[in-house]
Amino acid sequence: MTAMGRRAFITSCGIAVGGLSSRRQIFAAQTAASPSAGRATPPAGTSRPNILLIMTDQQRGDCLGIDGHPVLLTPTLDRIAGQGVRFTRAYTTCPSCIAARRSLLSGQFPATHGMVGYRDGVEWDAPPTLPQVLKEHGYQTWLVGRNMHQYPPRKRYGYEHMVINGREEGDYEEWLGRVEPEGSGGYYGTGVMHNDWTARPWHMPEAFHQTNWTVNEALEFLRKRDPSCPFFLTVSFLAPHPPLVPPAPYMERYLRTELPEPVIGDWAEPPENDGLGMGQSASRVHLQGDALRSARAAYYGLINHIDDQLNRLLNPVTGVTDDNTLIVFTSDHGEMLGDHYVWRKSVPYESSARIPLLIRPPARMGLAPGAVVEQAVCLEDIMPTILSLAGIAPPETVEGVDLSPLMRGEPAGTRPYLHIEHAPLHHTLTDGREKYIWFVADGGEQYFRLTEDPHELRDLAGKPQHAERVAYWRRLLVSELAGRPEGFSDGRALIPGVEYAPVVPKT
Repeated sequence: MTAMGRRAFITSCGIAVGGLSSRRQIFAAQTAASPSAGRATPPAGTSRPNILLIMTDQQRGDCLGIDGHPVLLTPTLDRIAGQGVRFTRAYTTCPSCIAARRSLLSGQFPATHGMVGYRDGVEWDAPPTLPQVLKEHGYQTWLVGRNMHQYPPRKRYGYEHMVINGREEGDYEEWLGRVEPEGSGGYYGTGVMHNDWTARPWHMPEAFHQTNWTVNEALEFLRKRDPSCPFFLTVSFLAPHPPLVPPAPYMERYLRTELPEPVIGDWAEPPENDGLGMGQSASRVHLQGDALRSARAAYYGLINHIDDQLNRLLNPVTGVTDDNTLIVFTSDHGEMLGDHYVWRKSVPYESSARIPLLIRPPARMGLAPGAVVEQAVCLEDIMPTILSLAGIAPPETVEGVDLSPLMRGEPAGTRPYLHIEHAPLHHTLTDGREKYIWFVADGGEQYFRLTEDPHELRDLAGKPQHAERVAYWRRLLVSELAGRPEGFSDGRALIPGVEYAPVVPKT
C-alpha cells in the first residue's frame, strides 16, 4: 500500500463518524455437520435462566486484568471470567456503534442487516431480535443505560421498557438536570466532548456519573421486576467511550501508575506535524507526554469505575441474588488509544476490532469454570448462544453460531474465518491467527501473523516468503465479496475504487 493511500485511509476513519452466498454456504455446511444442528440445547434443570447482558461501549479486548493487562484493575469482570468462559479472540465484524449493535441484536452480519459503516438517522426494519424472541418466550425484557444506538432512539426492538441516556433527550439527562449542582453545565460541562482524546476528572459528585446512574437503574429493575417470569436485562454503559471523564480517584490512580505506551507498527506513519491543529476529536494524532498519559489514564479509569459499579450489581445481597442467572459481558468495538498513531475505532486493527467476551452460565448447567476458548468468534454469535442456553431455537434469520458446544469443550462448527468491514475503508479477513486487510480506495493490502505478532507490528504483505498466504486470503475475499451490490469483486479479482457507502445499496 502506498504511503499516500494509507494516510488517506487512516485519516478517513475519523470522517467515517457478499459474499453473502459464500458465507451462508459455509455456515450451512457447518450446521449440517454439527450433531446438534437445527435444535437448541436445553439447559439442565427445569427453569429457564435469567439473563443479564452487560455491554460497554468502545472497550478493547485486551482491557481486562485476566487478559494480562499490566495495570488495569477489573476484579469483578475477572470473577465473571473465572466462573465462566473467556473468549480470547472475539471480534466485532463492523467496528463502530450502530452496525455492531445491530449485529448483536439480530445475530446477522453487517452486509445482511444493511449497516456496514457509520450513519445516523437510518431506521432499521429489523428481523426477529434477541429481546423480541425472549419476550415471545415469556421473558421480561428491559434495557437500562446506553441505548442500542438505533433510530429513532426510543424504538425498542423487542425490549418491553427502556431507561436510557441519549446525549440530549435521554432519561439520564432529564434526571441529571434535576439533581446536578447549579452551574455545573450538565454532562459536558467539563468541555470534554463525546469523541475527544482530551481528558479530565468528572466535575460533579461521583453519584451523578452516568455509570453510577446506569447501575442504579439496573438495581431498581431487579427490585421491582415480575418474579413470576425470567428476566432479560441489558445493562449498557456509555463508558469507556469518550468523553474521557472518570471520577477523580479513578483517573488519579492511573496517573500515578507507569502506563503502557501505544504500540507502533513498522508500517505506521506519524501524522504531519504530529496532528497538531486538527482538534480534540481528530482520529489521527501523535499524543505525547501529559496529553497521552491523561487520555490513557482516563480510559483505564472509566473501565475500573465500571468494574466497581458492577460489583454492586453482582452482589448477592443487593443485586443479582439468585444462582440461576446467565451473565454475558461484551463491548461493541474497541479503541485504538494511540496505537499506530490512531484514536477511536472503524479500523481493522486488533485494538479497534477485538472485543472482550465473557459468558458465565448458571452452575447447574455444569460447565467447567475458568475455561478459555481461542477460536475466532463474533458479536453475531451472542444471540444464538444465549437462546441455546435458554433452551430456545434461534430464528432462521440468525447467521451467528451457537458457542455453547465450545463452552463445553466439544468440537463445534465455527467458521474458518471472520469478515470484518467498515465503509468506506476496508474489508478484512481473520481467523484470529492471521489477518488480511484490503483497502477499498486503492487496493492496498496488509497481512499480519497474529500468533507471532499480536500487536500487528510487522506488515508482511510485501514479503516474498508470505506471498502464497497473502494470495490465499485474497482468493477468500474475492469469493466473500462476489455478488455484493457495491461491485468489490467480479468473482476473479478484487476491484478497488468503487463507491462504498455505510448503508448497503438495495438491489
